[in-house]
Amino acid sequence: QGPRMLNMTEKGKAGKIQLPREIFRSLSSRAVRVVVTVLNIQQLGMFKEVNQTGQVLDDTVVGITVGEMSISGLRDPVQLTFAHRQLPHDVTPQCVFWDPSKGIAGGWRSSGCVMQPEDKRTVCSCDHLTFFTLLLNPALDKSMAQPLMAIATAGCGVAMAFSIFTIAFCIFLRCRFRSEETLCINLGLHVNLLGSLLLLNLAFLLNSELSSGTQLGTCKVLGGFTHYCLLCCFTWMVLEGCHLYLLFVKVLGTYIRHYLAKLCLVGWGFPILVVGVAGAIDSYGEYRIQTMDQEVIAHLCWITSKRLLVHYITNCGYFGLIFLFNMAVFGVVARKSCCLQHTGAVQGDRKTWKVALVAVGLFCLLGATWAVAFLTYGISSAPMLYLFTILNSLQGIFIFIWLVVLYYPKTKEMAGSLSHIIRHDKNTTVSQD
Repeated sequence: QGPRMLNMTEKGKAGKIQLPREIFRSLSSRAVRVVVTVLNIQQLGMFKEVNQTGQVLDDTVVGITVGEMSISGLRDPVQLTFAHRQLPHDVTPQCVFWDPSKGIAGGWRSSGCVMQPEDKRTVCSCDHLTFFTLLLNPALDKSMAQPLMAIATAGCGVAMAFSIFTIAFCIFLRCRFRSEETLCINLGLHVNLLGSLLLLNLAFLLNSELSSGTQLGTCKVLGGFTHYCLLCCFTWMVLEGCHLYLLFVKVLGTYIRHYLAKLCLVGWGFPILVVGVAGAIDSYGEYRIQTMDQEVIAHLCWITSKRLLVHYITNCGYFGLIFLFNMAVFGVVARKSCCLQHTGAVQGDRKTWKVALVAVGLFCLLGATWAVAFLTYGISSAPMLYLFTILNSLQGIFIFIWLVVLYYPKTKEMAGSLSHIIRHDKNTTVSQD
């Protein structure tokens, strides 16, 4: 039983539901009510998944019930036809149903449903009855995805090479000027940050090459290793910011025994705890990057789709806090440098382009290039995706140039703007005491 006529505002605009005979054969001679419920979830505030990236078509959810029975495992599926306009190229449709047991408050699942996309309609064939909708997910277009993957792969190779060059350069300077404690600590921090970048790029290359066709256990290990390298990179960025804060604000106020060793314990140890907790709740596995035509561009061993909350907390949230702190430190450093320039405490013979290059390098050192990721939601801004990929591929080059300009050529006297400022603050503090 149901309405005899649908309210249609436009001919051909309404969807269509086709129930298989299998459902009615099981009813025998009983009379039951067949109910089709069409809900506007924007008005009701229902069916909202935590951290949902896709958009529900027309904010409409369709529920189907036959009597009070729970119907699943149908051999002949239920067919729902969703009518819509020509979908944009930056989304891919997905037939989903609402699962109240998913996560904390429920969520969308696609198991048991098969999709048949057409120009102005999409047919969903599902083996059960519940609440259905068509989810429009952000999708990469093949013409854009392939160049991005090529840039990322080539960029990782370039970044690894320059990371190795820069590490060797820092080790050379540490060996040559081992008597200058501040310089050695600075270079030690840079070496650890570059080491984390080297491991991160290596993990990405291994991931893209080995993830396809690997065993589940191996994929979990590789996904955890990649996550660990990323967290190490973020942690060393914030340690660089903390070190700058101590140099410029607490110049002579603190002495920490085995300072660099303790930083290494935090920089390499803290991510182990995070990855251990994420692994304990089974967060790692196969992750697929697909085009809007459902073509798989890449298989990655990473945080699985069902554990996206782990990604948002440990990666997006963690880096967001780090970025805010480091940018505040960068502002303090820039302000203090300008003040010392005006007072004549720092020698003013440095060329303007060198000063600008040092500032850009420091900006990259504190993780500014990673902040572009917050502007690449979905694929609504394709230029931002290219910019993010290119900038992070060149991060190793930026740091290499920055270190060369800052520390080379170098005499026994401390060189570079940072060293001048630190030394001046120390002399000022001693004279005041």
